[in-house]
Amino acid sequence: MKRISQREIANLLGVNVSTVSRALRGLEGVSQELRQKILSLAKEQGYRPNPFAVSLRYDTTRTIGIVVPDVSFNHYAQIVKRIEAEARKVGYMCIITDSDDKYENEKNCIDLLVNMHVEGIIICLAQETTDFSHIQHLRRIHMPVVLFDRDADIDISSVVINDVESAREVTCRLIDGGAKRIAFLGGPNRLKQTADRKHGYLEALRERGIPIRKELVKCDFLSFSSGFSNTTELLDMHDRPDAIVASHGLLTLSSMKAIEARGMNVPNDISVVGYMSDWISEVLTPRVSFVKQNQKEIAVKAFKLLHDQMDGDTCVQHVIVKARLELRDSTR
Repeated sequence: MKRISQREIANLLGVNVSTVSRALRGLEGVSQELRQKILSLAKEQGYRPNPFAVSLRYDTTRTIGIVVPDVSFNHYAQIVKRIEAEARKVGYMCIITDSDDKYENEKNCIDLLVNMHVEGIIICLAQETTDFSHIQHLRRIHMPVVLFDRDADIDISSVVINDVESAREVTCRLIDGGAKRIAFLGGPNRLKQTADRKHGYLEALRERGIPIRKELVKCDFLSFSSGFSNTTELLDMHDRPDAIVASHGLLTLSSMKAIEARGMNVPNDISVVGYMSDWISEVLTPRVSFVKQNQKEIAVKAFKLLHDQMDGDTCVQHVIVKARLELRDSTR
């Protein structure tokens, strides 16, 4: 059923729209008898004020925008849920958009949010994005903006985990367990997150005197199919790897499936460590050792940076949230 408007209430009672507006807002200038008629009719007809019209009138929407590569992916879903909880505490609503990991979609999502007069935007960059001018434009128009999970070498506040350090720790742990031929599965090299995690992996190999073999490094578009095919290629090698560092949840799952399809045993034939949620590790067989990312802290810090900007803070801050390695059954 169509909601009744102030104009329709005014027409039904034969009064001006401004009179109805004043009565509904409790302002003076309306007789008590007429005010009661207006309030009674509004209640009877289920009148509710249009929050967007009200917010535009006072130049504040009390909304923020969120852009994620895939809202169905558990990691992003958990962070978005936490951001919403933080926003709700201070009276803000969230408008969530999904870029599907595509550059053009990301730009469209941001344009949509700006046109909807959100007061700030929190973004996880699409893996296709290499041109950041649309992000930098937000600062030029004084739109508060924070990047999370995936950042870039640009002058925009961000919240990420200790990507280099965590990948280095994972690789060192595999070496300590006896691994000599450690493969790395990553997203596209243009992603700073991939570059940083690969840097940590390579740093550990150099420190421990393990030869770096380019054929053991597979960086490709982040997807289940690419992870599966790249793992299959690694397993086809004559001198195949004895361990895999999977730098994303999809790559962890796909590598495990590819290993299972070959009838190989984890960890006896090959060890696997991934970046993923703890509950996903627990439902896999064997349970996968993983880098635990503090999704709540990422969300809380990202919203705080955004809220501070909305309050006038112009400082660019890059926050690093410490992740930790959780050992389960997939490593020796």
